[in-house]
Amino acid sequence: MGKLEKAEGEIIKRTKIQEAILLTLASGGRLGAEFIIGQAIEALTGIDYPFSTRKRDIVRSAANRLRRKGLMQFKDGHYSLTDSGEKLLNKWQMSRYKIKRPRKWDRKWRVIIFDIPEKKREMRTRAREILKAAGFQRLQDSVWVFPYDCEDVIGLMKTDLGIGKNLLYLIVDQLENDRFLRMDFDLI
Repeated sequence: MGKLEKAEGEIIKRTKIQEAILLTLASGGRLGAEFIIGQAIEALTGIDYPFSTRKRDIVRSAANRLRRKGLMQFKDGHYSLTDSGEKLLNKWQMSRYKIKRPRKWDRKWRVIIFDIPEKKREMRTRAREILKAAGFQRLQDSVWVFPYDCEDVIGLMKTDLGIGKNLLYLIVDQLENDRFLRMDFDLI
């Protein structure tokens, strides 16, 4: 492995550790935070828990770095995310929803339809944010379209948000008056 690959691997590992810490704090890991963070880091990075002294120092270093950057704070006896920490975590999570675009379009539209109840308004808003960030175009409030295969990303979104039964994934051969959509996606 070359120097650049090794350096990039270290950056990715450090970022995953920081993401695990922020994610744990965002999910309310206040009591037993060291254990919860340990499990999160193990799941995201493959570093075994319980940690050796060296690995524990790595986690503490990452947490201190996040605190110095203003991404988390110690208040009322526990750590919590700051607004900028929440924004960074949201950005990292949105990067999971990137869709590869093939060179050639298969001339099929992927239509996403969701009907998320009012009591889950936060999930509905989050679903719209994810679809918009992934590059979908909105046809109506709860109807979105994309020209390329995105089934894996939609499956991930259903799992992450817990909205599996409220969201439909359709593959459509034709859409009425799709000329403007093809222009939006540079398919003309």
